[in-house]
Amino acid sequence: MDEIQKDHLKSYGIAFWVLKNNQEVDWLLNYRGGSFMVPYDKKIEDECKIRGVSFEVLADVKVNAILAEISDPSVNMDMIRLEKAPKMAVYSPKNKLPWDDAVTLVLKYAEIPYDVVYDEEVIRGDLPKYDWLHLHHEDFTGQYSKFFGAFRYAPWYVDDVKSQEATAHKLGFKKVSQMKLAVAQHIRDFCSGGGFLFAMCSGTDTFDIALAAANTDICETMFDGDPSDPQAQGKLDFSQTFAFKNFTLDQNPTSHSFSNIDVTPTRQVDRTNDFFTLFDFSAKWDVVPSMLTQDHDKVIKGFMGLTTAFNKNMLKPGVTVMGEMKTGNEARYIHGEYGKGQWTFYGGHDPEDYQHAVGDPPTDLKLHPNSPGYRLILNNVLFPAAKKKKQKT
Repeated sequence: MDEIQKDHLKSYGIAFWVLKNNQEVDWLLNYRGGSFMVPYDKKIEDECKIRGVSFEVLADVKVNAILAEISDPSVNMDMIRLEKAPKMAVYSPKNKLPWDDAVTLVLKYAEIPYDVVYDEEVIRGDLPKYDWLHLHHEDFTGQYSKFFGAFRYAPWYVDDVKSQEATAHKLGFKKVSQMKLAVAQHIRDFCSGGGFLFAMCSGTDTFDIALAAANTDICETMFDGDPSDPQAQGKLDFSQTFAFKNFTLDQNPTSHSFSNIDVTPTRQVDRTNDFFTLFDFSAKWDVVPSMLTQDHDKVIKGFMGLTTAFNKNMLKPGVTVMGEMKTGNEARYIHGEYGKGQWTFYGGHDPEDYQHAVGDPPTDLKLHPNSPGYRLILNNVLFPAAKKKKQKT
């Protein structure tokens, strides 16, 4: 999985395919970019050729040499066994909206199967069927991604509002914001029970904002039919959130910002200087972040979104920063535990489209088979398959 690999993204699909066929995969952390190793099987070799994935057939003596190198206490490498393909779900609307989602794009490209769930399935209690859940570009505060100022008359926006309101009423909620809060709480409980949550863009901060605002109304009249609570800021409960604390809401209904968690409104970073750096973790001691940061490049191109990056001053104690732009005090890629489960938040919309606008065509991943930014997504896809290994203290 170093620079020799022709298609890094499809390689994850091969690993997932092997797991789906009831075989195990060894993930060699920090060995040649985080390579995968499996017992030789002609079917696997043929599948790699079909999908255009680079591979090497190794003699037993070479395998033993690699394992000896990895186990050496003086090198920052380790081997993690992937045992079972996780059951995947993507939280995504059923109606067509004028933007795509990087996770569904890369899952399809890598040929990794997943189910689509949305509000009805979540409220119905379907999440425990799954091991892994991704949150599509979403606004859990009930403010329709705060697109009112720019798109209130756009047919897609009008239709989305009608669809969301109809679903809320069908499920017994008076407001969309109340439905989205209930959805966020179900997702919280899914994670608490041992599920793995991965979110990008506004699916990150709006999730925490909704949980913090459970006991107050932060939506203005154009969103839910009545004014927001003028004391809403003081009623936020940060003990309910996963990642963020002490943030200040942006209650301007025509602003594209939800709070000061996201640095987009204030950042002054030229595109040519927009990069973030992955941390180097000890593969033998910090196994989880090591898995989630496997890549053939440690410096990742920046990319924007409705939520681009997280103000490090707003992070809760215990949150692990895995990628940051130090000069901008920005965390781009963070991880933590909640109950028996774990979560990862990744800022930005599309790792290969710097400033994806509403209505832009989806990224063609055939043009980016070696994308380091997309690899981070796929690390999270395989993470739940790992054999549980206690962290060393």
